[in-house]
Amino acid sequence: QVQLVESGGGLVQPGGSLRLSCAASGSIVSINTMGWYRQAPGQQRELVARITGGGSTTYADSVKGRFTISRDNTKKTVYLQMNSLNSEDTAVYYCNAVPPWATSWGQGTQVTVSS
Repeated sequence: QVQLVESGGGLVQPGGSLRLSCAASGSIVSINTMGWYRQAPGQQRELVARITGGGSTTYADSVKGRFTISRDNTKKTVYLQMNSLNSEDTAVYYCNAVPPWATSWGQGTQVTVSS
């Protein structure tokens, strides 16, 4: 079982930036497509960015041009750089494989965008 631990969330003003990190316990992470998901209150969890083992990236329309996903396979870590944040980005952010491993959901990291 791969354990995933997210960090880097917090309170940020509209227009601000945050960088999320996801540290993984298993080496399989380095070859698997990984993604960042988010879940806002009362909403279903959605995939916002993914990165393949080869480094190809895909983004949801709502974050395209503002978010950047990256990975460091030597550190078994996946990152999400978030710029130009707005209130609609407020959510708990999770990382997981794409498609997700059911037993690997972590606690997530809360991102709150508010003035």
